[in-house]
Amino acid sequence: MLAFGAYYFTDNLSTAIIIFGITVGLIFVAHPDTKIFFVLGGGAVAVAAAVVIFLNATVSVDSNISFRLRRIMVWLHPEDFADTWGYQTIQALYAIGSGGFFGRGLGNSIQKLGSVPEAQNDMIFSIICEELGIFGGIIVLLLYGYLLYRLFFIAQNAPDMFGSLMVSGIFIHIALQVILNIGVVVNLMPNTGVTLPFISYGGTSIVFLMAEMGLALSVARRIKFE
Repeated sequence: MLAFGAYYFTDNLSTAIIIFGITVGLIFVAHPDTKIFFVLGGGAVAVAAAVVIFLNATVSVDSNISFRLRRIMVWLHPEDFADTWGYQTIQALYAIGSGGFFGRGLGNSIQKLGSVPEAQNDMIFSIICEELGIFGGIIVLLLYGYLLYRLFFIAQNAPDMFGSLMVSGIFIHIALQVILNIGVVVNLMPNTGVTLPFISYGGTSIVFLMAEMGLALSVARRIKFE
């Protein structure tokens, strides 16, 4: 219901997807029987794959379609639209490829000077890979992995169910944003407009993320080990 409301009132599908993902994740954590979630998840993946295959066979990006369907078509064939709808994705992939393993050096990105539009927002991970290379990208992923591990540890050892579910929601939120953002940058999924937590530019985003970290730490300080 919250996800539908967010989509209906803001027309922001990315936010609705994140809210829906957090809701499903929390129900999964709290529900005693998890088998039904794997069945439903497998069915959803199968339906999504069938829809993508159908769209790829029947829909043209040049036809009069919504921008969301156009993003799916561009995701499937970005090289065919390198000068138009797929420009940002192609340039981000160029940035990652040009960085090599150790990158051009911190601050020496060429793509951020204009080739990658709004590089400080959704596509900042491509600039990290260009300047610090695949090595730097792996380090960023490891840092996120450690943060998520600590959140999982706090949720697992929280003194009450409310604290455990609250930290679990924070865990799911950050994990979803990281997966969606990096998946878009490396063209594993259609463009969603989701920022990279703690790194992408945006004052409101960092305020809410830091507030979430404060809530997680407030739960962590109440953990008592015997």
